[in-house]
Amino acid sequence: MSTQATSLQERIASGKTILLAEIHPPRGADPAPLRAAAKRYAGKVHAVGVSDNRDRVAMSALAAASLLKAEGLEPVLHVTTRDRNRIALVSEALGAQALGIRNLLCTSGTHQTLGSYRAARNVYDIDAVQLLQTYDHLASDGGLLGESGLEGAGPFCLGAVASPDADPSALQLLRLAKKTRAGARFLVTQPVYDLERFEAWWQEVTRRGLHEQAAILAGIQPLSDACLAQTGPRPRPRIPDALAGRVASQSDPDARRAAAIEIALETIRRVSDLPGMRGFCISADGDHEAALQIIEMSGLAGD
Repeated sequence: MSTQATSLQERIASGKTILLAEIHPPRGADPAPLRAAAKRYAGKVHAVGVSDNRDRVAMSALAAASLLKAEGLEPVLHVTTRDRNRIALVSEALGAQALGIRNLLCTSGTHQTLGSYRAARNVYDIDAVQLLQTYDHLASDGGLLGESGLEGAGPFCLGAVASPDADPSALQLLRLAKKTRAGARFLVTQPVYDLERFEAWWQEVTRRGLHEQAAILAGIQPLSDACLAQTGPRPRPRIPDALAGRVASQSDPDARRAAAIEIALETIRRVSDLPGMRGFCISADGDHEAALQIIEMSGLAGD
């Protein structure tokens, strides 16, 4: 079983710009949509994140990641602590390794009452920081499982999520530091819309040297009707009124989509100028045409 660095690890170590795309597994069991998406992203991104029932019940992220890998893409498997206890979380990592998948993004997940599966019970046996620690030391220390370690487990290339818009900001930055100490080698931010807030957050990130501890990638997601319609307590990125107005003021769906793509491109250009920023993760909630258009028009594709 390979213990060599993954292609993503090598890219992180190189210091070069990193480009990820995010793919949501289909709601059903048909692998055809994943295979079609894989062909479209091939050669355009360095890896693809595979979400884990982020806001809906869908095909297993591990199965989807394996299908994408078979099509030649490098997957980043998202692993959510909301749905599994520590036994199942470790089992998931071991299964991923057996399938040749060693890029794991550890996340707590959106609370189930804020999604479409409100009757489900959450687990949250351990949090994302503890999961990072567990995966990072799995071969030598299985203390959370009552084991001395699981020989041959890992090594993994571990990632986590950053939330520039979450409050209180100081507490979120401390948690981010914990994630890097726990083993995160890359961090993907929630989608960026409020650039002034993001730049203030980035100033604190760089002041604390967190960008030197892990490769930080800015999340880019074009504004959709669903984004603009979100209300209530659901945690979401801050969307400035001016940006929302640019999209919502367009009466034609194609015009709204074009405005959202243009805003995403403007965000990439501005964030690219921030010292220490390592790259981007493009997600368009299943609208692969929009994501690929952003990748092409931004000049991020290739290399």
